[in-house]
Amino acid sequence: MPRYELALILKAMQRPETAAALKRTVEALLERGAIVRNLENLGERMLPYKISKHSIRHSRGGYFLFDFHASPAVITSMLDHLERDIDVVRPTILKHQPPTAEECPGMDQATLALNLKIK
Repeated sequence: MPRYELALILKAMQRPETAAALKRTVEALLERGAIVRNLENLGERMLPYKISKHSIRHSRGGYFLFDFHASPAVITSMLDHLERDIDVVRPTILKHQPPTAEECPGMDQATLALNLKIK
């Protein structure tokens, strides 16, 4: 199963309501067969611009990041579920790309020897 990141902006709420919305999101992921690895709270802050969602204009929001493994077929149903949740301002799911280990090109041996002779 591929690894995904869900960046979630929730409307500004008190702690119990925020916890309930996060619990609903985790349960929805688990119902669809996902494996949640991590949930990170990035804090509440001003949105970069006002966002209208469910007939309400939002200027503040709580930012959360979910790290999970899931089947690719789950992603569209999960986004549909999150779009209908009245506490979610903006859901974004991105496929997590593992870091690629690129070899440093550096200098080849001939160039290195030439540079050492000149100095």
